[in-house]
Amino acid sequence: METINDFFQLLSGWLWGWPMIVLLLGTHIFLTFRLRIPQRKLLTGIRLSVSKDVEASGDVSQFGALATALAATIGTGNIVGVATAVALGGPGAVLWCWLTGIFGMSTKYAEGLLAVKYRVKGKDGRTYGGPMYALEKGLGMKWLATLFAMFTALASFGIGCTVQANSIALLAQETFGIPVWVVGLLVCLMTAVVILGGVKQIARVCTVLVPFMAVGYVVGCLSILCMNASFVWPALKLIVTSAFNPAAAGGGFVGSTVMMAARYGIARGLFSNESGMGSAPIVAAAAQTRNPVRQALVSSTGTFWDTVVICAMTGLVLVSSILAYPDISYADGAALTKVAFSKIPYVGAPLLAFGIMTFAFSTILGWSYYGESAVNYIEGKRTNRFYRILYIVALFFGSIINLDIIWNIADCMNALMAIPNLVALLLLSGVVARETKRFLWTGRLDEEMTEENDE
Repeated sequence: METINDFFQLLSGWLWGWPMIVLLLGTHIFLTFRLRIPQRKLLTGIRLSVSKDVEASGDVSQFGALATALAATIGTGNIVGVATAVALGGPGAVLWCWLTGIFGMSTKYAEGLLAVKYRVKGKDGRTYGGPMYALEKGLGMKWLATLFAMFTALASFGIGCTVQANSIALLAQETFGIPVWVVGLLVCLMTAVVILGGVKQIARVCTVLVPFMAVGYVVGCLSILCMNASFVWPALKLIVTSAFNPAAAGGGFVGSTVMMAARYGIARGLFSNESGMGSAPIVAAAAQTRNPVRQALVSSTGTFWDTVVICAMTGLVLVSSILAYPDISYADGAALTKVAFSKIPYVGAPLLAFGIMTFAFSTILGWSYYGESAVNYIEGKRTNRFYRILYIVALFFGSIINLDIIWNIADCMNALMAIPNLVALLLLSGVVARETKRFLWTGRLDEEMTEENDE
């Protein structure tokens, strides 16, 4: 088992090394300029995300699809991941993380567009879509579509299921003294109540849970920033200057380099917002929308909220806290956020624990739909109930066992998901550009899509 773990750890390090970082960030930048900077339509996307296309085809509202995608995306990476980036790459890593969010919005936009463009309506009346359908229908690469679906199904049991349950169980035990097996049973029960109802039930819960947990976490961050008020502006300047001149950080941060700041900031940003990974478009395809561009704009706001807002706010909290409290050790990324929140008297630690647990639980819900859709693509609807039961059982075992090897396997599966998805994005970028020009840049955003991709 140790040998297997070492293998996947080595493979994960290679898959998430510079080649993947360059490929993902390169795709973000390429699509940004190929699509004429769709980020400038952010406010339009936010407006559309809270509106309804009730007469359009689809299973859930645009906001429901966005909330479900955000549920799967906003997770422990927004908290612990950013802290690790600061610990390893210095304050400048926060700026690089933020920049990946800015450019990543165009990739999330393209993913959402292709998801709606190539979605299908099954015999059961439900809407299905995602990179596997874009690969099959747009490029005729059924074999690559199947590989993507396999990697997605496997990843759902890792990063979306067992590791999240493990995070919740360990944190509940550490903070509140609840045995891990009790937490595991509770997580299984709550998850079963939601996911056995299908995508509509998942979306309904996520539309309530995601705003609630995000606002709670943001309030905690703002409280710390108010306490660190005199250090916020110096922290912001330090983040910007040390991204290009690490010596400006001073102290122990001098050990960082521009390359380290860029590497860890970009890597954590990419991993956090999942732009280019191919997961979010699976639920974007289920949205009620009259044309692909409307949902594409809504999908792009997910990266904005996840990385540009939440990750950036976490980074600013961490750096300002390090400046405000010189006794804080930033060497341990996992403990850095906990120390920062502990500075809020009485409620700081419980607030952070609540944030991490709700983030992790929402990820469980979102990824259950991704995995089910992937299995459905491979084997058909008859496997749905079996997958849901297996997913719930895996949650319990994830709560009570050591998951080092699962983490490494999940990291590998996530990287392997990204490769077929990026193939679809790059080879179909002309389709994305054409649809964008047709609906967005010609002012026809309210026009109905005339082509149907039903089966």
